[in-house]
Amino acid sequence: MRVAIVTGASSGIGQSAAVQIAARGAGVILTYRRNEAGALDTVARIEKDGGTAVALPLDVGDTATFPAFRDAVAAALRERWERDTFDVLVNNAGFAEAVPFADMTEDRFDRLYRGLFKGPYFLTQTLLPLLADGAAVVNVTSSSALAAAPEPGYSGYAAMKGGLAIATRFLAKELGPRGIRVNAVAPGPTRTRLSDNAFERFPEVIAPLAAKAALGRVGEPDDVGLVIAMLTGEEGRWITAQHLEISGGYGL
Repeated sequence: MRVAIVTGASSGIGQSAAVQIAARGAGVILTYRRNEAGALDTVARIEKDGGTAVALPLDVGDTATFPAFRDAVAAALRERWERDTFDVLVNNAGFAEAVPFADMTEDRFDRLYRGLFKGPYFLTQTLLPLLADGAAVVNVTSSSALAAAPEPGYSGYAAMKGGLAIATRFLAKELGPRGIRVNAVAPGPTRTRLSDNAFERFPEVIAPLAAKAALGRVGEPDDVGLVIAMLTGEEGRWITAQHLEISGGYGL
């Protein structure tokens, strides 16, 4: 059985990706930071459909915890699936924060850096010894990193997501000799818990965002989760080094 790791899978895009990947027959190790109840809900959804899943805590912004996390992954692989490697890594965990350039501080900038770029980059490096040849890595960036429709306040956020997109292309080249494919997906505005449940707290923003999309709505987690699952599966076997926008034509 193939096994996937999906970070930040207690809700939203990560939860959808974990469920969709499990539906294709893979076991899933999913991570959460604070929302343990959501992570357990993801596990329950996977198990209800006959799949297997394990939830592990992880703070992607704290690289000092990564060696212990790798040990926990190795233990879960042995105990649950009798394996010593895994096949899919989805770097999804993160957060969104709008900070006007004039108000940006070094502390806030460093927080964005740790959580959105440094964390996924070094987590991938830490887990590399457990990643099987022929595996797939998917990094979740943002349509803001494409700068097609820049929004005020997101210069720091978009810069970190853009850095991850560039790293994706270089890692695809470097890991290619092992048959490891590395791609990125760039969601547009999507109905998730990002920004402290912004869509639920400020529903008035939904209609203006939908009006900016060619398809006339904001995204749903499954719109992105299905594409992530495709990239990690057989359909994506000849796709690497790509940065795919999944936004319904946002900003056209």
